[in-house]
Amino acid sequence: MPLSQSMGIKCSNIMSKKALIFGVTGQDGALLTRFLLDKGYQVAGAARSELNADYANLTATAVFDQVEIWHVSLLDKSAVKDLLIEIKPDEIYNLSGQSSVGLSFTCPVETFESHALATLNLLEAIRLSGSPIKLFNAGSGECFGDTRGKPANESTSFYPRSPYAVAKTAAFWEVVNYREVYGLFSCTGILFNHESPLRPTRFVTSKIVSAASRIADSSKEQLTLGDLSIRRDWGWAAEYVDAMWRMLQLQKPEDFVIATGQSNSLESFVAEAFACVGLNWREHVKLDEDLLRPSEIPEIKGDASKAREKLGWTAKFHMSEVIKKMMDLNHE
Repeated sequence: MPLSQSMGIKCSNIMSKKALIFGVTGQDGALLTRFLLDKGYQVAGAARSELNADYANLTATAVFDQVEIWHVSLLDKSAVKDLLIEIKPDEIYNLSGQSSVGLSFTCPVETFESHALATLNLLEAIRLSGSPIKLFNAGSGECFGDTRGKPANESTSFYPRSPYAVAKTAAFWEVVNYREVYGLFSCTGILFNHESPLRPTRFVTSKIVSAASRIADSSKEQLTLGDLSIRRDWGWAAEYVDAMWRMLQLQKPEDFVIATGQSNSLESFVAEAFACVGLNWREHVKLDEDLLRPSEIPEIKGDASKAREKLGWTAKFHMSEVIKKMMDLNHE
């Protein structure tokens, strides 16, 4: 069965538009490409230089030969503007940028540029194009910081605790500014953690699932992790790209929190992943203080009530289901 079908991405050919996805080769980019193609869109994707591009996710979702790939950096404003003139997209999805919170502590400048400067260049290119392009920008629940057990909604103040979150916060306000000042249809989905087998193993969820699967297949390794007490709101990525699309179908642009509304500890995630393969995680996991972040967020979760009311979107899969689906697909 194709990965896209296993993830529950539905086909409903109701549109004939052109979409441009920045960050097309990432998890969300590949899943969104599949989603939009199944709705009858023409899809173009922008990726980094051809030399460094990795098309594994597009291949896994069976869309590589159906998407038009361009190699353009969002840090090159002139090239972005030229691309918009060439493609003439109806919708743009900005999913690009350095996406690892942990890595952002070691490369803060690059992280900021890849989100804040890149998003500003894209907004300016859209403004100068004069075309009625709708823009979705991928935000992050990390912008809220520690919600202290309370679910964050669109009215909750931002308190970013990492270079990644700072960069995402700057991009969020750029989108608001261009919407209010220049009248662009620009909006941000404030996305909480969302997972799939397409995640690279530098993400802790994929690292856990991959290690549990290998250990179940007789690997003698030990899984090394940091703080197991942190609590996150984990959802299923294929559902989140649906929310992205819904946001651009509105008559007026608005920002939305996209989340499950439930938080669970990393320890619970580890325990359930190992339980799926009949193992006791305590026998295979060791802790390493070197993996602790300088300013870790103890707990964060989102309140997607507005998305439910205005988009008709609700997360169907929560942590337990997400783990099971990741484990099942990891063994296919």
